Amino acid sequence: MPVNFLRSSSVPKAAISLLLAVLAAFILIVINEAGHNRSTVALDAMAREFETRASLDRLLQNMLDAETGSRGFLLTGDPRYLEPYDAAVANVSQSIDRLRQAYRTDAPDTAVLDALSRNVQRKLAEMDLSVRMRRQGNEDAWKFVLLTDVGKEQMDAIREQAARLNTSTATRIAASQREVRRTLLLSRAGIAMATLVALLAFWLYLRQSSALERSGEQQQRALQQERDLLEHQVRDRTASLAELATHLQQVREEERGHLARELHDELGALLTAAKLDVARLKSRLGPQAPEVGQRLQHLTETLNSGIALKRRIIEDLRPSSLSNLGLTASLEILAREFSERSGVEVATRLEPVDLDEAHQLTVYRLVQESLTNMAKYAEAQRAEVVVRSTDGRVEVQVRDDGKGFEPARARPSTHGLAGMRHRVEAAGGQLTVDSAPGRGTRVIAVLPARHAQA
Repeated sequence: MPVNFLRSSSVPKAAISLLLAVLAAFILIVINEAGHNRSTVALDAMAREFETRASLDRLLQNMLDAETGSRGFLLTGDPRYLEPYDAAVANVSQSIDRLRQAYRTDAPDTAVLDALSRNVQRKLAEMDLSVRMRRQGNEDAWKFVLLTDVGKEQMDAIREQAARLNTSTATRIAASQREVRRTLLLSRAGIAMATLVALLAFWLYLRQSSALERSGEQQQRALQQERDLLEHQVRDRTASLAELATHLQQVREEERGHLARELHDELGALLTAAKLDVARLKSRLGPQAPEVGQRLQHLTETLNSGIALKRRIIEDLRPSSLSNLGLTASLEILAREFSERSGVEVATRLEPVDLDEAHQLTVYRLVQESLTNMAKYAEAQRAEVVVRSTDGRVEVQVRDDGKGFEPARARPSTHGLAGMRHRVEAAGGQLTVDSAPGRGTRVIAVLPARHAQA
């Protein structure tokens, strides 16, 4: 009789375990399919929005290339400048067509795109008119067009409308990201519930079979081994990606240095030769009409501006003062030029520090990026740059009295802070960003000194 009772009691337990297991499997399948479908839709939407943003960026880049090529041709008369100009103009219509396809269902964005398209066409017409007049030798006409503010107003309008479209695109991307997070949250809750059901079934089944317990232990060991293997692979992949990022950063700095040298040698020679030619013309023409003198003076001033622009671009690409004058003088020059351009009062407290050339470049780029972010976002009135040595370490601080922000809520699409952090950590240092709304921002980097590294 007891044997029959045990058999009859074990059958319902096995049936309940099987039923619970089937129910858990069904719930997991439903949750997985629903989450997969919703996430796929959201990710597809995000991919389309990223492609739309890329099309906007390409449109702006094509317009900048076209303007650069046309101005290069206008200023030099060299037809080689027209090759990038013609290529950029040919790509503009394709970019606009892709944007029309992307915004065809959104009436407000379509209206903004229509205005953007009109401004682009006006800008292209203005550049085409200037190029044609330059080819025809109509010097006064193309110079008049070049000196007007029409082109600048059109480019400002193009940038503003592109920014509005980018903002709209970013809003939709954020909505898709929220949808993905919501789907993941629901999936977690559903999977947790299904896991509880599965654990109950597993517990009931364990009471029926010691063999299943041994099987479960083996599965746990296998899962642990797989988890350890995956963690090891993740660590290796993370290290590889960090090495790749450091390599790419070094390559970029090398390319910047190469480009700076090319600009200094080639473009500097062209501008200097042009300036000398103008001086020869002025000396040989003798007394001339006031208009001719004014034109020659304006041309001389334009060439001086071009030389100054070339020098500023070269310094941004690869600061020559860092190699020639050292870190302290370079940072003083950087702070002074930034203050002159932005109107922000920048104080410096710079101590001589013992860093090799690579680490000096790291400090320079850190301060440069911090000042650039300050000019873009902080709305600051005063700032301070501090470099000092302490206990075998070099501490760099950049502070401002701007509006500040919450570092934890920094946009994922903003890579400035991430780039600075990687650069400092690759140099063996540590970066800290201390900021809060209304309290300004302080960027602190601590790097090992050269003797500490040895």
